[in-house]
Amino acid sequence: MHIVFAASECAPWAATGGMGEVVGALSRAIASLGHEATVYLPYYRQVREKYPEKNYAVRSITIPYQDYSRFVSILDGGVQDGVQLYFVNNPEMFDREAMYGVAAGDYPDNWERFALYCRAVLEAAKELGVPDVFHVHDWEAALSPVYLRTLYADDPVLRNRPAVQTIHNAAYQGRFPAETTERLLLPHEVFTMERLEHYGKFNFLKGGLVYADLVTTVSPRYAREIQTPEFGERLDGALRQRGADLVGILNGVDYSLWNPVTDGNIAAHYSAESLDGKAACRRDLLHAFGAGAVKDGTAVLGMVTRMATQKGLDLVEQVAPALANEDAVLIAMGNGEQYYENMFQSLAQQFRGRVLVKTGYDDTLAHKVEAGADIFLMPSKWEPCGLNQFYSLKYGTPPVVHATGGLDDTIEEWDGKGRKGTGFKFSEYAPEAFLEAIRRALRVFRDKDAWQALMRNGMAKDFSWARPAAQYVEAYERVVRARS
Repeated sequence: MHIVFAASECAPWAATGGMGEVVGALSRAIASLGHEATVYLPYYRQVREKYPEKNYAVRSITIPYQDYSRFVSILDGGVQDGVQLYFVNNPEMFDREAMYGVAAGDYPDNWERFALYCRAVLEAAKELGVPDVFHVHDWEAALSPVYLRTLYADDPVLRNRPAVQTIHNAAYQGRFPAETTERLLLPHEVFTMERLEHYGKFNFLKGGLVYADLVTTVSPRYAREIQTPEFGERLDGALRQRGADLVGILNGVDYSLWNPVTDGNIAAHYSAESLDGKAACRRDLLHAFGAGAVKDGTAVLGMVTRMATQKGLDLVEQVAPALANEDAVLIAMGNGEQYYENMFQSLAQQFRGRVLVKTGYDDTLAHKVEAGADIFLMPSKWEPCGLNQFYSLKYGTPPVVHATGGLDDTIEEWDGKGRKGTGFKFSEYAPEAFLEAIRRALRVFRDKDAWQALMRNGMAKDFSWARPAAQYVEAYERVVRARS
């Protein structure tokens, strides 16, 4: 089969979070199974800096709007790891300081930018290779199924091509004014409560989940959660209607990038069979964060996180005073919402030597945290899948997680009697529950034999892309059969 991946992010070219990592890794995994994989990515300024060559695959595509047209070219990024990469080039839309917006807020014309991207992908595919399936990701690519079933419904090339919509995070939906319907030349009937209309707004993501042949999300539990009012972000009704066509496929991890046996970013290599190198990684991490003398018996708690409300950082703020009285040091890295960046800096000032923080994201440092910490904290309020818990398991850094979404699917509570389990979970989203889970972890940490058994349990887990890639192939085959 030939699969076209339409996504606003794809690592290593452009990624702000998990979606970009997933698109990059999944497309490679699909190619490794012998299928043809093509990725279309906006030619952002960040991408241009990495790939300045302009090898034109298509010199000009006209994208009409209500009162004007824009012109797009498609650049050939070549084949890498078996994946054909194309860049959608329109400098006015994509050659900007950031991908989605600046500190003042999202770009107000994101509706125009990503509608252009979606339609350009469909037009380019007609010239560069019509796929068996369009696999579109999150709201930025979600108009592709809408276009396929409306403006391209009678197109002799595209009219029967299926689309799979993946929701990486239902909180991000692409909501815009009602007049977006006319601006994009879409038929008036799409703007109804049963289709794209959502509380008076034109909703990109709702369009994708209504018009796609199949909807997937990134963990089985999250697939159930988003059909409830608590987690559905007001799309739970539409998602329940698609319940028979909603599949949760757990994300994987690229062990060629995240493996303590081969990782070039860490101070020493180690494995489940030989854990000695982890001590050197711990010392290196403490040095990187400017820590003073930290005893071997003091637990190093690590966090690499987007500093946002979703990530449960209000719980971190509430338990910090109690943690300061434990035999532990908290090391955190990330960036995001100003409130939480300031909060972490304040905690570092208040609990000097006990809380160590670096704002900003540094990939090398992220690897050092995974390898050098003893325990990894992920108290996310909700988490569609999560990736850091996968990394933590592989690096022998047992995680403490809130039992939600993919975190609940992937972490097994430690059972000291049976020496089974891979980490520690708390169910109630409350500071007391979070603190108790950390304290359970600290008690096991003091038992060296039990802790090493726990480490090895996690390191033995296989969350590679082989299984999820095969599940996606089944999904592709399902939608192809339905339209054949």
